[in-house]
Amino acid sequence: MAVKQTDATSELPDRETSVAILERMLLIRRFEERAGEMYAKAKIGGFLHLCIGEEATIVGAVNAMRAEDYLMSTYREHGQAIARGTDPNNVMAELFGRVDGVSKGRGGSMHLFDWERRFLGGYGIVGGNLPLATGVALACDYRGTDDAIVCMFGDGASNQGTFGESMNLAALWKLPVVFMVINNQFGMGTSLERHSAVTDLSRKAEGFGVPGSRCDGMDVLDVHRVVGEALRKAREDRQPQLVEAVTYRFRGHSMADPEEYRTKDQVEEWRKRDPILVFKQRMADAGLITDDDYQALDEQAVKRVDAAVEFADNSPFPDLDSLYDDIYVYGDQVKGWYAVDERAPKPHRGEEERDAGDLAHELAEAGAAYAGAEYENDRQRHSGDDTFGTGEPAGETRDEEGGGD
Repeated sequence: MAVKQTDATSELPDRETSVAILERMLLIRRFEERAGEMYAKAKIGGFLHLCIGEEATIVGAVNAMRAEDYLMSTYREHGQAIARGTDPNNVMAELFGRVDGVSKGRGGSMHLFDWERRFLGGYGIVGGNLPLATGVALACDYRGTDDAIVCMFGDGASNQGTFGESMNLAALWKLPVVFMVINNQFGMGTSLERHSAVTDLSRKAEGFGVPGSRCDGMDVLDVHRVVGEALRKAREDRQPQLVEAVTYRFRGHSMADPEEYRTKDQVEEWRKRDPILVFKQRMADAGLITDDDYQALDEQAVKRVDAAVEFADNSPFPDLDSLYDDIYVYGDQVKGWYAVDERAPKPHRGEEERDAGDLAHELAEAGAAYAGAEYENDRQRHSGDDTFGTGEPAGETRDEEGGGD
């Protein structure tokens, strides 16, 4: 895909602001790299989608938002949480499935959530966050606030039915929402040209009454400028906006991705536009940073991530008694048992787990220990064995979320 690069003539912010931008992008990069390492060591289970290469898109957009604005993302959302201000300790703990994670160890990599910072989560269903964001925008409008919401989604999600439905309602009701499509060129392993008849995704909502604009997703300042203007229009003019950020992910769709759909030369060509190194060079050319300054920032980011890993490792797993906590559909509105625990000789309602008695708890603990031993034995049998030819651990073989990258 031919990408128009920005001419890098936009004026840099002051030194303090520029350093803060670079610092945040570096922290996200080092966090993601370490998350990949921890996944390979089986510290992180389930699915893991890294945003390496997309740091400028994330930081530029989040920096354009107000503290009172809301943010929704996809399952590739570690960077969004960190950019929004969530403590990396709690993000890493969530990836580890620990109780000190932002979702108490229940969500894992794809389902971070931080209400205090109005980060309303990552969503594993492709396009599933679009109607939810429309609802949040309706709430902002209904309550008469000046708040807005930014909803990030992948290029593949622009082909989902929820895309048109959400655009139509947002335009019809004049809602304060910016839909931001992160076009990293591939919906899982399918290139944009093969899955979308319209490859200029900024135009894809025009027929629904939502105007679009495009930014260079590898240039943090261009992203900030375009998203900032889109938010202004959504907030002040009550006209929803679609922003396309043209970017690239340097790693595969997920840690299980063998990346057979693109060449090494293509990846290397995009790496020449590494958003962190490009921004660092612009700062150096303007006399705002030296190589020693950059090295110090990088070391600081690595130490911060080291601390996050240590914190996550020391955080306990959720207690089995909490298995049915926070299930929100309880009571007379649902007939029958919404959740049933069948581990004990006498099945009981899930919400009664804490009162189930010692026998149920002993059986549950024994079952968990047995499953853990089986998992460890299986992992050792396959250690060093690239069972699926993916170059990744055998534990993850497919992505249940579909092609919404």
